[in-house]
Amino acid sequence: MMRIKWPVALATLFVVQLGWFLLYTSEVRRSLGDNTTRLSEIYSEVLQGRSSPEASAELQALDRLQTIVRESGVPLVVTGPGDTILAVENLNFSVDLDSPEGQARLRDYVVALDAVRDPVGDPTLQMVHIGDTPEVVRLRYIPVLQAGGILLTVLIGFLVFRYQRRAESEKAWTAMARELAHQLGTPLSSLAGWLEVLRLPEPERPGVLKDGEIAGSIGEDLERLERISHRFELIGREPELESLSVRQVANDLEHYLAARIPRLSRKGIDLVLDIPKGLPRIMGNEVLLMWALENVVKNALDALAGRGGKITIYARAIGGRWVSLRIRDTGPGVDPEIRDKIFEPGITSKSGGWGVGLALSRRIVEVVHKGHIELLEEFEGTTFQIRLPVADG
Repeated sequence: MMRIKWPVALATLFVVQLGWFLLYTSEVRRSLGDNTTRLSEIYSEVLQGRSSPEASAELQALDRLQTIVRESGVPLVVTGPGDTILAVENLNFSVDLDSPEGQARLRDYVVALDAVRDPVGDPTLQMVHIGDTPEVVRLRYIPVLQAGGILLTVLIGFLVFRYQRRAESEKAWTAMARELAHQLGTPLSSLAGWLEVLRLPEPERPGVLKDGEIAGSIGEDLERLERISHRFELIGREPELESLSVRQVANDLEHYLAARIPRLSRKGIDLVLDIPKGLPRIMGNEVLLMWALENVVKNALDALAGRGGKITIYARAIGGRWVSLRIRDTGPGVDPEIRDKIFEPGITSKSGGWGVGLALSRRIVEVVHKGHIELLEEFEGTTFQIRLPVADG
């Protein structure tokens, strides 16, 4: 299942919205410009009608039309032959038509108007040059304001998203550091204890332990330290992947947990494997994949601690492209308040936990192995599903 890249989706949505705003505003401006052009044509006809010798009864109506055009707010400049300025309406500046300076300024203004919109009228008699109404001028800045607002929203969203990612990253590294300290603490404490035992004379040692027995236990602790170090070392870089048998990985996990389960629960916990032969192989890193599965199983062991129950690990091929691993326990289930956040660093229902185990499992499964891990909806107990892509060839 492809995960939605929300930043890309939101950015695409903003760009589409911005484009729509720009097109819509442009269409509105074009429509208003067409109306302005029609008003200027009316104004030109009115002027010609008023100057016509035949104008009589219609003169009063023409005066009313001229008043309407004036009140529309459309800037108009009327020129005659030789670019003489004859009349102006609705200009946003004052000018003296009778002065050479005023005529020169208005000619420059006419050039600017004609660059935007063609004049109307008869070049041999008079031409009407049209400007934009104040509303159209203000409308011109709307796309800029819209674009600025959207870009500002995108920028704020990006900064918030970046801050959240940084906070999550810091939270994850803090939780990982605590988890590392916790995992190292147990074998280190054990080694310190064995060192104290070694300092005692043999007759005073608990159970009259021999040096060989102590050396064997120290070797186990050192092996555990090495495993922990190797795991965290692989998390920090791109690990090598190889063809793996899911059945073999599950058997190795069962063997590793066999010695731990009796110490974790007074009541019996059954670990059941249902891994059929002939499953497709996957490309993976055995150390990290074992760690991811171990974290999920530990979650189930914690849920069954003190009450006993059963943990089932079973695998099936899905559509020739995936191998599905499900880890189900008969515990009380996951608290609804943390179901949606259970894979986030620092989220845990355990009083002494750091909430990093399932977060690490998700990183290992989804980032390293390009798979998917999820918590399934169940009426009772808890079921995690891990899907891993089948190895090519």
